[in-house]
Amino acid sequence: MANAASGMAVHDDCKLKFLELKAKRTYRFIVFKIEEKQKQVVVEKVGEPAQGYDDFTASLPADECRYAVYDFDFVTEELCQKSRIFFIAWSPDTARVRSKMIYASSKERFKRELDGIQVELQATDPTEMGLDVFRSRTS
Repeated sequence: MANAASGMAVHDDCKLKFLELKAKRTYRFIVFKIEEKQKQVVVEKVGEPAQGYDDFTASLPADECRYAVYDFDFVTEELCQKSRIFFIAWSPDTARVRSKMIYASSKERFKRELDGIQVELQATDPTEMGLDVFRSRTS
């Protein structure tokens, strides 16, 4: 069903891949793209579990908006191994205004489709989603 505000539908594959990331840890990250012509959010790229943060950031285009989820592993002060699922709204300053508006107006509805997101980040440049930012948001 399309969102009334932006008219964007969410492809079933988005939800399926997210469930696999969440439940089975099949992926380290997923990058989602809005296909303007089809008016829907689709999976653009998935990262294998062995891939890391650098692979994730390299898969985000420098001048186009994207949504992404990243399964971030960390160790607590009590030395417990944990993970958090981050939702990243990537909207670089160099992206087209129209694109930024479409991504902004579709974000909340898309996020609701992905049940299990624990932390949300808005990023307009790579420093806003550095590993230090991820770590600071896990506590």
